[in-house]
Amino acid sequence: QVQLVESGGGLVQAGGSLRLSCAASGRTFSRYAMAWFRQGPGTEREFVAAIRWIGGTTYYADSVKGRFTISRDNAKNTVYLQMNSLKPEDTAVYYCAAGRIDYIGRSYYTSRYQYDYWGQGTQVTVSS
Repeated sequence: QVQLVESGGGLVQAGGSLRLSCAASGRTFSRYAMAWFRQGPGTEREFVAAIRWIGGTTYYADSVKGRFTISRDNAKNTVYLQMNSLKPEDTAVYYCAAGRIDYIGRSYYTSRYQYDYWGQGTQVTVSS
């Protein structure tokens, strides 16, 4: 069982930055792939970024590539999402997710159905 708690959301102007954190419980955190998804008003939950449990390989949605960076600190059981050059279209509730994914291949990490545990979400609002 893994419990996830997100923090770091808030209101920021376009062009600004935020860093989201996701604290995980459980002693096997290091064996889980971690990801961030987001859901805007009236939209489906979409993939943002993911990081494998081994090797540190990362994956990003095209819409955030070059602006967002996902990282993890296994000693602290925490995953981060550094968001720079924020745009109004980044406004959404951001969710942290954990899954036991041992496969190689981007499609496994971008699918929300591969993740078993989810946080409650943190709101990010970007004003123009």
